[in-house]
Amino acid sequence: MEKLLMSDSVLFAELDAAGSKVGRVTLSVAATLNSLTLEMVDLLQAKLDVWANDDNIVAVFIEGAGEKAFCAGGDVQALHQSAIDKPGGPCDYAEAFFAREYRMNYTLHTYAKPIVCWGHGIVMGGGLGVMAGCSHRVVTERTRIAMPEVTIALFPDVGGSWFLNHAPGNTGEFLALTGASINAADAIYIGIADRFIASEHKDAVIAELLVQPWTDDVEKNHAQVRHVLRPFAEQSITASPAGQVEPHAATIAQLLDGEDVHDIIDRITSQDTDDPWLAKARDSLQQGSRLAALWIHRQLWETRHMGLADIFRAEVQLATNIVRHPEFAEGVRALLIDKDRNPVWQYPSSRDVPGDVLDGFFTAPWDSNPLADLG
Repeated sequence: MEKLLMSDSVLFAELDAAGSKVGRVTLSVAATLNSLTLEMVDLLQAKLDVWANDDNIVAVFIEGAGEKAFCAGGDVQALHQSAIDKPGGPCDYAEAFFAREYRMNYTLHTYAKPIVCWGHGIVMGGGLGVMAGCSHRVVTERTRIAMPEVTIALFPDVGGSWFLNHAPGNTGEFLALTGASINAADAIYIGIADRFIASEHKDAVIAELLVQPWTDDVEKNHAQVRHVLRPFAEQSITASPAGQVEPHAATIAQLLDGEDVHDIIDRITSQDTDDPWLAKARDSLQQGSRLAALWIHRQLWETRHMGLADIFRAEVQLATNIVRHPEFAEGVRALLIDKDRNPVWQYPSSRDVPGDVLDGFFTAPWDSNPLADLG
């Protein structure tokens, strides 16, 4: 029997699993590519908290509705509206969204019970934050991942400061600065996914999860999930796409081998290349905010040795300062609201950005960090 607990934007189910239950979460706004709203974040947080303390729930399975996307990110248009409603802030909705989203991301990263994420289709921004935080992350032949925040004057948040800093070599910073699109093979290479499984096996994976000999030992239950996923991954090897990041790793290392961040930006944007993946990455940074490129670089540098809780505290500080600044509103306007793709950035060159302006984004805008209690 399947017990459905329904809401408009997220569906929750408790699936009978050999005397136990597997919690099933479906991000269920296919029309918006399952983009996260504050309501969805709060629903996820509440259910994760309940299931964490429910001995009947042995594992969780998270998916997106439809075939196009797991989750295309946060509801950026709502964040934009919050930013323009009160220029300079506080931007109540946007700031609440960031704080509660990052808290939910932290919950996923530190969840004791196994969580399987079926990362099928588009996985961007906030969707990547959900997937990256899960303990068993599955990608498919249709997985398309990107964090193109430089194009809207944001930064790879939702834990991006953690997982991009843990990517091999310079690949994390390159992806952060350029918003380059990656696939399933790339996701496994940089460490934000664990297994490639062809999408046709999804129902069979769920069916196998429901017949496992679950116990009250969390570590054994994680092993049980690996036992289920492993043969499906082995069957799917020939369907895996060719990666882009690993074959370009040497070139990426050369591009990131600059004297400073300005030199790195110059190296990437001045490439004369016929390689379509590198060219698209180059053009994305070229069209993006130079101010955003600077805070992206600095955020990764300043968090490179931080623990997870401190990283989310640093991210909520930066996100709060960004949403209060007009560069973000202009980026979203040009790309997603008016869609003229002609943003009027405040600084034509990264070298034009005054040091005190950049410093301001890394200065606490409040007396107490809203994530002070994490960890």
